[in-house]
Amino acid sequence: MNADESGTTPRSRRERPAKPALTRQGIIDAALAILREEGLSKVTMRRIAATLDTGPSSLYVYVSNTEDLHAQILDVLLGTVTVSARGAGPWRDRLKALLNAYRDVLFEHPEIARMALSTQPSGPNYMALAEAILALLAEGGVTGRAAAWGLDLLLLVPTAAAVEHTGPRSAAQEAADLSALADQIRATDPARYPHITALGDELVSGDGASRSDWAFNVLVDGVLASLPRT
Repeated sequence: MNADESGTTPRSRRERPAKPALTRQGIIDAALAILREEGLSKVTMRRIAATLDTGPSSLYVYVSNTEDLHAQILDVLLGTVTVSARGAGPWRDRLKALLNAYRDVLFEHPEIARMALSTQPSGPNYMALAEAILALLAEGGVTGRAAAWGLDLLLLVPTAAAVEHTGPRSAAQEAADLSALADQIRATDPARYPHITALGDELVSGDGASRSDWAFNVLVDGVLASLPRT
């Protein structure tokens, strides 16, 4: 190839290294990288396409829409959750550990938790989570409709708890908010709100762990109580 008038030699486009083949897994990996660095709001088809040096329309061959992409991200994050259900011990303890592991994933990614309320995941890791929960319920004697409906309820509560904690609130800010709520309750008119004032201390009592354990026991006891009695 001849040099141009400036004395430089133009470089042929054919000499550029070939781009890696576009794959569904590659798209998800790029989305996860953006999520960890910039947050879920930046995980868009256009942003991922720019990262992969391609056009946004090319992504739709592998991912149907943004909702599908977010569901796949959640499924990847759930990859190690079912480990919590393994080992010895009472089935209730293993079920609690499993649900706590699921909750912890969502607490680390609160934006994903909000998405999980409106999107039904269906990837292999989510299916493994559902299977593990149903297996533990069966071990405890819960089968049929009680197990099927209990599965949804057991997953809904930790998901909602993670959404509730969405936002950049520090432990100090949470403590200050709780203290302000306690002050407001103490200043409440007992004649108008007798039950609130009577239970004022209980309404603000307990930490996140103790309330989570209580909620778990209430849910499991309720599922067990729903079983047909002979």
